[in-house]
Amino acid sequence: MTRASLNKQPHEVASMFDDVAERYDLTNDVLSLGQDRAWRKEVAKAVDARPAQKILDLAAGTATSSLPFAQTGAYVVPCDFSLGMLRVGKKNHPWLPLTAGDATKLPFKDDTFDAVTISFGLRNVQDFDAGLREMYRVTKPGGRVVICEFSHPTWAPFRTVYTEYLMRALPPVARAVSSNPDAYVYLAESIRAWPDQPALAERLQKAGWSKVAWRNLTGGVVALHRGFKAG
Repeated sequence: MTRASLNKQPHEVASMFDDVAERYDLTNDVLSLGQDRAWRKEVAKAVDARPAQKILDLAAGTATSSLPFAQTGAYVVPCDFSLGMLRVGKKNHPWLPLTAGDATKLPFKDDTFDAVTISFGLRNVQDFDAGLREMYRVTKPGGRVVICEFSHPTWAPFRTVYTEYLMRALPPVARAVSSNPDAYVYLAESIRAWPDQPALAERLQKAGWSKVAWRNLTGGVVALHRGFKAG
């Protein structure tokens, strides 16, 4: 079993997700107390996919996150660098064009997609600034990016409780439901080390995105960031 470290070597992270692929969706449901479904609905609203638009869903894992976009009539490309995740996704959704790819070196041409989105994956990219620049490159002028990521709760007393949950409750719960509980220790550590909402917005602007804004979900446990590529 693999557990990635916070220097996020790509082969370690990919291997870790290969290990958890079979029960990944179930584990997320349990650990988030069912909140992940509500968060994904908010992502779908923010992306606002339309028929015939091209949507890139990065860090798509088993492609569960891609289904709401496909249901709008958009052409969605689920992309991930964990082959184990992609295999599970292909088994469950054989009609989707699942694609292997690294977020820092995307296998797509410039100006291809109307929207690029990534949920709970940017945190696992070794050089996420390079990832933000790549997302910008493959987005059409006038297109948008939507990032859904764990963030920093805005109310200080809740932030303390949440941090304690992450580091103390999450590993034993993961041991009960996950095929690789050590992976969830890494995930908890990576959430704690992640930039807060204004800091991530600043990194988006540095990568070229304009009209960058964010809103908090579940009191800032998760934040949705959005930006546009100037037309």
